[in-house]
This record gives sequence, structure tokens and C-alpha cells, in this order.
Amino acid sequence: MAKMLIGGAIGECVHVAGISRFLRLAENAGWETVFLGPAVPIEKLLSTVREARAKAGPDDELLVGVSYRLTPETGERLLGQFAEEAADLHEAGVRFVFGGTPPVVERIKKIGFFERSFDGTEPVEEVIAFLRGQAVTNNPDDYPQTTVERIRWKAPYPILRHHFGLPTLQASLDGIRQIAEARILDVISLGIDQDAQENFFHPERQDPRRTGAGGVPVRSPEDYRALYQTSRTGNFPLVRTYSGTDDFIRLAEMYVETIHIAWCAIPLFWFNRMDGRGPWDLEGSIREHQKVMAWYGQRGIPVELNEPHHWGMRDAPDVVFVVSAYLSAYNARAFGVKDYIAQLMFNSPSELSDKMDLAKMLAVIEIITPLSSPQIPGKFGGSEGSNFTIWKQTRTGLLSYPVESNAARAHLATSIYLQMALKPDIIHIVGHTEADHAATGQDVIESARMARRAIENAMGQPDLTADPEVQRRKAELVAEAGVTLEAIRAVAGPGVPDPLVDPATLAKAVALGILDAPQLRNNPYARGKIVTRIDARGANLAAHPSTGKPLGEAERLAEFLK
Repeated sequence: MAKMLIGGAIGECVHVAGISRFLRLAENAGWETVFLGPAVPIEKLLSTVREARAKAGPDDELLVGVSYRLTPETGERLLGQFAEEAADLHEAGVRFVFGGTPPVVERIKKIGFFERSFDGTEPVEEVIAFLRGQAVTNNPDDYPQTTVERIRWKAPYPILRHHFGLPTLQASLDGIRQIAEARILDVISLGIDQDAQENFFHPERQDPRRTGAGGVPVRSPEDYRALYQTSRTGNFPLVRTYSGTDDFIRLAEMYVETIHIAWCAIPLFWFNRMDGRGPWDLEGSIREHQKVMAWYGQRGIPVELNEPHHWGMRDAPDVVFVVSAYLSAYNARAFGVKDYIAQLMFNSPSELSDKMDLAKMLAVIEIITPLSSPQIPGKFGGSEGSNFTIWKQTRTGLLSYPVESNAARAHLATSIYLQMALKPDIIHIVGHTEADHAATGQDVIESARMARRAIENAMGQPDLTADPEVQRRKAELVAEAGVTLEAIRAVAGPGVPDPLVDPATLAKAVALGILDAPQLRNNPYARGKIVTRIDARGANLAAHPSTGKPLGEAERLAEFLK
């Protein structure tokens, strides 16, 4: 069955941005589109529709999109005339939709002719769902309730995630309801306080003075159930939270049962005594994190390793960021994860130029892609029968926001516009209030609206990845990452079958400084001896501690590569 959409702005209206966007969405939803342009006379639009109907088969579908964005009173008269002249087509099964400003739409709805009227305030997923013939109501069945289904349902637009958690349970409940009813986010990431992350099952270790520090103070499964139930309205967003820093499997079981966790997010090297966020030593925490990956993988729940940005935020060189991203994907695949969410945090460190930031992310994508595509040859792997799907998640740098509100809003929008060059499946919106205060429900809504506009603007952006400087830096990073990975393999003990998943080898790589960052100085598990510099291109490089000159990985790691 063929589907054709004919659209244009009628009468004297020359504003076609809205109808053009509608037609682009329709093309992505499988419609053949015909754009008649601005100021189309009614008779021309209807004659085109009649010609198309005459050529259509009995099962073909014909939809007419009409736009008018001028004076409401004039629009009401013009569209009333249009409805009269198109009545025979309407009776014959041709479908009509209208788009205009809210005042025009308010009047046009009274005519009762158009199947649906759009005033520009609708979330893009509602428009896409309409074009695909899917209902969007207050029924949870209309909104996919798993991550992968939601990504596919909303494509080509990314699903949107935002962190949210306030210092009291009631304030968090109120905010979640407000966010869900705004139909603005696809995923609410519950920010919970540090005591809940580390000591949920150990009330004797909890400190009342820390209650609400860093997020909502959940203290029982019932608290989690209440948070989830509050989200069951609006567009029924998915819910997820931290994987915790102790009792990982017990927490995972509770998350699945109480909030139907959308996906697991856990690091490889962090959330332990190395960064002061958990009770485990480095090697032990790596083993525990691998068990968590396997647990979620066995249940078909996606896993994200929120790993590389922890190195970037500690000023590690770009190549260490790339290598840690590869180790993350490699371990997830090795421990049975089927749907892997690759987190790509921009602006880490914040001094990176956009070109070099983009090149770093492209290097990550290039180095991990063979893990999911066994047909692609390359020194970084991929094996026969690989069942490992990578979903790209981008976000703005956590430490990159200016304090001043207007500057922060601009930073959010421009960062997300840049991220769209990667065609992400998920955008983790970092709220514009990040440098000033924990986001309220209204802050989240405002940040999401800014993000949505940046995303819509970017849907027709030029290919920023094609810049020659970006491509040269990407190739440089991919080559350097190969050297670093070889150094990690070289320090493995005798008989270790795969050093890249061996906790002892990975911990040793940190202890020896193969993986290192300047801000790890005086750390009991890491060297913290590496020196980094931002070069003239805006790339973050390892540098000689005495001269400040750039150090390639072969020179920096020579002692391990003998």
C-alpha cells in the first residue's frame, strides 16, 4: 500500500517552516511527500489532490497537510472555504490535517473538518506516532516501556534522558509527576543520595547528617515504588537509577522489581575506594562490576558503562578516554551484554575545542564498532556470531557549565547541536542549572525544551564529522589507542587468557600508570604522575613533565612495550 502526503501553505501565507518540518517527519515515517510551497491557491492544492487520488490504487492512502500561520480571523474564513470545497474528497476517504499557530488552531478545530490540528507545541514523538498510524493517549500501552523499543519508536530523533532527584522524597515525587505530565522526557534518571548508593541495605552505616546529600533519600523498596508509580502519567517515561557502590546484585534485583529499571549504568574502574564513593578496592570492584554486567546481560537489560568521562573529568589525555571507552565496551560484550549503551560525554575536560572533542568521540565509535560488526575487519576485534548492539548516548560535560544562567542555556544548546553530528540514539541532557543548583522539575522541563529545539535544528545540519582536522585527529587517536591497549596486554601475568577482561591486569594498568590522570595524584590505587596539556588545536595530550612537549603513547609507555 502506497502512502502519499501532499502539503502546502494556503492563501496568502508564505510561512512554510512548519509544513516543511512535518513533511520531513512524514518521509522518515514512510510517506511519499509532495510539497506545493507557500501561498498556494485553494484550487491548485485541491486539483493536485484530485489528480493524485485518480492515480491512486484502492488501498493507497492519501493525506493532505494544510498550513496557515497568519491572522486567526482570516484563517478561520479561509479554512472554512477550504473545507466546503474539499468536502467531496473528505467523503471519499482523503484525510486532512492542519498546522498553524495556537490561535489559528483554536479556531480551526471548531470547523470540525480536519482529522488532527498541530500548533507546534506537540512533542515530536506524538507527530511521528500520528504519521505512523499509532495512537498517543494517556494509555501506557501507547508508549514503549523498554529502552530499545523506545529508541526505535522515536527514531530518527534520539530519546531524551535527564537526571533528577531532590533532597526530600516528597519534593522528588512532585517533580517527577510534573516532568511526566509535561511529556518532555523519555527517561527519568533518579538521582539518589550517596547513603542510598552505598548503604541501602546497611542502615547501621547510614549517617543522618548526610540525608539527601546528592539526591533523593530513598531508604526502602516502597520509596522506589512510589517514585516509579508517580511517573505513570503523561508520556509514561522510563525510569532508571545508579547501580550503587555496594551490594550490587541485591540492588539490581530491587531495581528491576520496583522501578523496572530501563538500563544499568556502572563503571569499570570507579565507584570504589579509588574515588571515595564505595567500600571496594580497585581490583575487587572491577570483579563486582563485571558480575553486574553479566547479571543484567542474562536478563536482556541494556548496560551502560559510565566510564570514560571519569578519566576525562580528571584531565586524562584524550587517548586514555578512548582506551577506557574501548575497555568498557569490550568488557560488556565479554560478560554477555547484548544491548550496550556507549556513553560519550563531551567537554571533558571543558577546554577541548569542538573539533578535537568531536574527533575523540569519532575515535571511540570507530574503535568499538567492530565489536558489534564481525564483518568489519580490524585489529580491534569482532568475532563470528557477535550479538552485541551498540547504542550511542551523548551528553554535555558535567563540569563544563558556566554559572550565569543565560550563558549556561547557550552552552546546553550549542553542545547538543554538536552532539547531533554523531546521530545519537540517546541524549543525556545535563541541565543548565548544573553549576548552580540541583535541577527542579521546572528546570528539567526548561532544559529539555532547549535540547529539543537544538535537536530539531540539527536534523538538517552539515556533516561536521567530515572536517579534515577532525578526521586527522580521529585517526591519530585510533592509532595511539592501539599502542596503549598493547601496553595493557604486555603487563598481564603468565597464563592470563585475555588481559583486557582480567581484573588483576586492569588494576595493574592503573597502578603502573598506563591508565592515569593528573587529578589522581596521591591516590592509593593510581599513580597520578601523568602531565597533560591542551595543544593549539584544542586536543588534550600527555606531555613531558619537564619540557611540557607532547608525548606519544609509544614514548610514554616504552618501558611496558619492550
